[in-house]
Amino acid sequence: MKKILDESLIYEILSVVDEIPQGRVATYGQIARLIGREKNARLVGKVLSMAEYYGSYPCHRVVNHAGRLVPGWQEQKSLLAAEGVTFKDPLHVDLKACQWTPL
Repeated sequence: MKKILDESLIYEILSVVDEIPQGRVATYGQIARLIGREKNARLVGKVLSMAEYYGSYPCHRVVNHAGRLVPGWQEQKSLLAAEGVTFKDPLHVDLKACQWTPL
């Protein structure tokens, strides 16, 4: 049986995250769709939780489908605000204004 999570998949996910421009955000599901695994949003979240072991990536630019920030990661909001990301409320980014649309 093939392992679901291997290094090539990890780097595929992280390379998409690396493409998200400053001032924009993407969702876990959006990243999963971009790599051809539309039902694996949770897998994307798992990889991002381990991203520090693979280099420096702008994981703060990834939010859930409703724009909610990562619970318990206080720095995420200040990092996004410093890039000009707008918020609907204290816990949610304004996806309509800030969601990344790759070419």
